[in-house]
Amino acid sequence: METIKTLIQSKFKNLSLVTTALAFSVIILMVRIKLNKSFFYLFLVWNVFLAVIPYAITMYLNSKKEIHPLKLAFWFLAWLAFLPNAPYIVTDLIHLKTGNNPYIWIDIIVVLSFVLSGLLLFYLSILDMQKIVISRFSKLPMRSITLVILLLCGFGVYLGRVLRYNSWEIISNPQVLCLDIIDIMTSPIQHSDAWLFTISFGCFLVVGYLCFKTLIPYHPHNPEDN
Repeated sequence: METIKTLIQSKFKNLSLVTTALAFSVIILMVRIKLNKSFFYLFLVWNVFLAVIPYAITMYLNSKKEIHPLKLAFWFLAWLAFLPNAPYIVTDLIHLKTGNNPYIWIDIIVVLSFVLSGLLLFYLSILDMQKIVISRFSKLPMRSITLVILLLCGFGVYLGRVLRYNSWEIISNPQVLCLDIIDIMTSPIQHSDAWLFTISFGCFLVVGYLCFKTLIPYHPHNPEDN
């Protein structure tokens, strides 16, 4: 309990920021529901819940002073599997429709608020995981690993948005998922759209990461960055 209390105190600023962003997203969604008499964007609550999971994993790992490498590897893979759910919310912008909607302005605010909440959770979680990994494996090339993770997230968003896979299908439907991934990897010409999406979205995440990294007061130390 004391460890959790210390963790909350040390992360108070970030937790306050996340809580404020999520609260605003939910409140503006409720206003939208009241005005439009429609529950259409309620799915954003589920999407942002999935975005919270990787951040919750890094918060949990931060609460552990000692953790076995195999256990850390398990949590890292679970974190990586759920991580694309956070930037996935960016693609929910496709649900914005003009038409004769007099409240399109609030629809834009609703979706963008959830997008920003998802990206906030995404980058905070990545920075936390960097700190966790470097504290145990200081010689790892964290900069390169982060770049690979961001590109993998771009691919993960493609799998979710275009091929409509969910994170839990890694366990429930691994054979079909793996076959699709292998097909994309071995036939890049036939799947040029997948590669274009992955690289474009991955680069978007990289630029966002570089911008976000300058806004936080603490950076995990890595000898590679010296």
